[in-house]
Amino acid sequence: MQWARDWYGTFTGELKRIFTDSGVLIIFLLAGLGYPLLYGIVYHNGTLDDMPVAVVDNSGSSASREFTRALDATRELSVVRSCADMAEARQCMQKRQVHGIVMIPADFDSRLARMEQAAVSTYADMSSFLYYKNMTMGVNNVMLGKMSEIQAGRLAVAGHAGEEIRMMCSPLRYTSEIPYNRNFSYTIFFLSAVLLIVVQQTMFYGVSMLSGTMREEGRCLSGMPGERTGRGISRTVLGRGAAYWVLYMGIGIYIASIVPAIAGLPQNTGFGNIMVLLLFYVTACTFFSLAFSTIVRHRETVFVLFLFMSPVCLFLTGFAWPASNFPGFWRLFSYIFPSTFAVRAFIDMNTAGADIAMAGRHMTALGIQIIVYYLLSCLSAYDENLSGRAFWRALCHRNPRLNSRHYETTDFDAGSDISRVHRVSPEERNPTGTYRQVEERYGRLPGQEGTGA
Repeated sequence: MQWARDWYGTFTGELKRIFTDSGVLIIFLLAGLGYPLLYGIVYHNGTLDDMPVAVVDNSGSSASREFTRALDATRELSVVRSCADMAEARQCMQKRQVHGIVMIPADFDSRLARMEQAAVSTYADMSSFLYYKNMTMGVNNVMLGKMSEIQAGRLAVAGHAGEEIRMMCSPLRYTSEIPYNRNFSYTIFFLSAVLLIVVQQTMFYGVSMLSGTMREEGRCLSGMPGERTGRGISRTVLGRGAAYWVLYMGIGIYIASIVPAIAGLPQNTGFGNIMVLLLFYVTACTFFSLAFSTIVRHRETVFVLFLFMSPVCLFLTGFAWPASNFPGFWRLFSYIFPSTFAVRAFIDMNTAGADIAMAGRHMTALGIQIIVYYLLSCLSAYDENLSGRAFWRALCHRNPRLNSRHYETTDFDAGSDISRVHRVSPEERNPTGTYRQVEERYGRLPGQEGTGA
């Protein structure tokens, strides 16, 4: 079957281009395989324990000293400095010796003795939200414990018995359960989102780099060797896409299954569910990359896109801020990227233990993206072929001898190599089939004299 032979020829030709381009190999293999493992190593600890803090105890009472000891006993905080005043504590923070300050006012003990509300001031280093989280959790836990002790003591003085005191202090018994991230691990929080981003971004940058290189050389991305005479733009799109799909299914399995095991992430779903997600996600990323790589005209454009798009795609997944609170424009803009739905499905399944049915809305969105981006890829390839047809007609009009003696005029087939649309005699055949070399050999297009190639 001619279509299948043409598809296979395109598939193998694309693989050859991938493995002969060192820059693309670095992005696909080194970045695709190395980045997830590097993230797992860097964020392996996952939690920030015993954050150093300074205490300014202006009260100097037994109650304030007991409060300080309780702070030091928490998992989140470690009291490393006892400062005489706030000026000294600020200097310690500026020197990065501590990441938080707890100030106990002078009237702390006297207010408690008068059964009045006492205040404790906290100051956190906001260079990292983990510092703020530790300061808030540590101080709040100690304050809640102290509040229960103070209330129980006052009730005992009023003549209430032990069980009665317990019921009055805790009228509603509750148990705190954190099923998916018990230790508040930043590794689970961050890596669950960033891992699948690597699949989309490295594929897009690699495809775009290869596309920019081919366009700089004037080659048609939808082209195939002239001996393949079958018709249909789908053979080109599917042939090229299959090369990236096969490569990234392997990379995707490594990223979604092996790296989480190495990094200690929760794996609360079966391997089969992960494979179904990857089938949808890698396919969507493939057609997404083919469709949007058409905007890349130069190889170095990829590096500008890398700096701009990577953090945008990461935050649009909603891992750091609820997607329901996104402004309307950014919520709609996030639907462009396959990573938006794949990351949410991965977190639901791998972290929270959802099955395919529970992540069905994300799978449906990925399915819609597959259809839309496949059609866009076909349209972009067809448009490029139309541009090639116009190029050759104008060139033959400028050089009539090309039509009469050296070319067999045939219908321009979408998917054929634009440099071999009309078969050239051996002595006149352009060895590489590039726009630039043909122009240098036969003259520029009508109306393009004096312009760059």
